Amino acid sequence: MLDYNVRGGKLNRGLSVVDSYKLLKQGQDLTEKETFLSCALGWCIEWLQAYFLVLDDIMDNSVTRRGQPCWFRKPKVGMIAINDGILLRNHIHRILKKHFREMPYYVDLVDLFNEVEFQTACGQMIDLITTFDGEKDLSKYSLQIHRRIVEYKTAYYSFYLPVACALLMAGENLENHTDVKTVLVDMGIYFQVQDDYLDCFADPETLGKIGTDIEDFKCSWLVVKALERCSEEQTKILYENYGKAEPSNVAKVKALYKELDLEGAFMEYEKESYEKLTKLIEAHQSKAIQAVLKSFLAKIYKRQK
Repeated sequence: MLDYNVRGGKLNRGLSVVDSYKLLKQGQDLTEKETFLSCALGWCIEWLQAYFLVLDDIMDNSVTRRGQPCWFRKPKVGMIAINDGILLRNHIHRILKKHFREMPYYVDLVDLFNEVEFQTACGQMIDLITTFDGEKDLSKYSLQIHRRIVEYKTAYYSFYLPVACALLMAGENLENHTDVKTVLVDMGIYFQVQDDYLDCFADPETLGKIGTDIEDFKCSWLVVKALERCSEEQTKILYENYGKAEPSNVAKVKALYKELDLEGAFMEYEKESYEKLTKLIEAHQSKAIQAVLKSFLAKIYKRQK
């Protein structure tokens, strides 16, 4: 179960702890212990990610993840996957206790993981109740709602958490770095908009999964932008076809997205986001923190998967 769910991703979140810590040390070589501890924290984030994905795939009734069937789709797994998700989550605090309990920042680490898990669960809740199957209502969708879901569901654990782990290891007080959190949350929102775009426009082979945002009635950036740009006639097409699993319905939505030039809208958004984030990063007084934030942005800018 661990091999299937924890390994096999891009490991971006976990590796970011190690990379960020190295950058905060400003060229000093890491000791063997520092390397081990930063890797252990990185794996804690990968365990957290695995726990979220195993349960998320059940809630979304997804088919594939990372180019293979979702864990709960495996013949001998099914709903046992729910308990597997709980086990994955429990590993995190066991790892933290085993390797960090003597560290002065141990309590802050435990607090950080608890807080980020809570924020992510809240994001998932907003997402699920907004896209509730029983009452498909596109009028509930707006950029504000989209931002709120993304900030809580993705940005905190994928972007803020790895850097916050590195900052704690470097002896920093997180309360002194709220500006860093703001930049990373904005970066997380940009990342999710990319994800929404790729879900519809990327080749599933490259992406490693089959996008189902249209079928799942997701509050995606694309549908929110479409609603902003649609004529009355086009809005009618969207309302009639969005959230339906039939390939013909999905094809009509995709055709409408092309008609509305949502690819162009995304390219424009990507350019603006990159410029805005770069400006915010360069305004930071610490060169080491600037380097951390720039390395994050470089990893995701114009990504294809």
